[in-house]
Amino acid sequence: MSFPPARGERLPWEQVPEAIRATIEQRLEARVTRAVTRPGGFSPGLAATLELEDGRRFFAKAVGPEPNPESAELHRREAHVAAALPPETPAPRFLFSVEDLSGWVALVFENVDGHDPALPWLADELDRVLDALTVLVHALTPAPIEAPSVEEHLDEMFHGWRELERPEDEWATAHLDELRALEARWAAAAEGETLLHSDVRADNILLTDERVVFVDWPHACIGAGWVELLAFLPSVAMQGGPHPWEVFEAHPVGRDVPPDLLQPVLAALAGYFAYRSTLAPPPGLSTLRAFQRGQGAEALAWLKRSLGES
Repeated sequence: MSFPPARGERLPWEQVPEAIRATIEQRLEARVTRAVTRPGGFSPGLAATLELEDGRRFFAKAVGPEPNPESAELHRREAHVAAALPPETPAPRFLFSVEDLSGWVALVFENVDGHDPALPWLADELDRVLDALTVLVHALTPAPIEAPSVEEHLDEMFHGWRELERPEDEWATAHLDELRALEARWAAAAEGETLLHSDVRADNILLTDERVVFVDWPHACIGAGWVELLAFLPSVAMQGGPHPWEVFEAHPVGRDVPPDLLQPVLAALAGYFAYRSTLAPPPGLSTLRAFQRGQGAEALAWLKRSLGES
């Protein structure tokens, strides 16, 4: 089974500006002797485990203003969120950030000795992640830190059907007015008081022997807890897992969500993926649009089923 990889164009440690590298080594009080790149994820920059001369290991990520200026701002946002997360959150412990005048931003975390979920998804690993999502949602309700509402965070992006004049999917083209009307109601449906990661995918998860750890938190926002599960499941289906509705309707976070709340958010998510997949890829993220297209197909299939159209 093949599917689009979640992969940015990684940068080796040696190509990070010397001043950033020197500051990181100074803060860690040891020289970096080896940097092992972690390939998964959509950040076009450094993402590596740093091995120090004294045997300690840490994880670092860094980007500059090129090739994608938005990535640096995402790193700044992640630093703000990661520094504020309660210590019991199943996320890597944040240590510090470094920034220079040229616009480079680096973040340093504890190193999590884990691995990405196997793809296609394995049933036992998916079960572990789904159980961990239940714990995550309950632990972060009510939201323990300040963050934008889900509407503030996603409103500029969640109007894809309004942007598309002729979707690639024939059913969507025939039902475009209905999709636009549904999409317009998403924000009220997604209101809630849970702190959401809002970008849970296989490449943002690490599995250890004891824990499931959710990494990369720049998109944290506050909304309904079930939105976390809904946004995750199209990627699971695309990557060889079960149909989204099979999981959602059986999961404690999703099974009691009524259709009048589910359908507007699902329509907005499907429209987001459908529209974004038609755009040129951002610099340094050559596989992003294909990844979004695959998620969009799964989200739209779920929406059709929910509407009784399949």
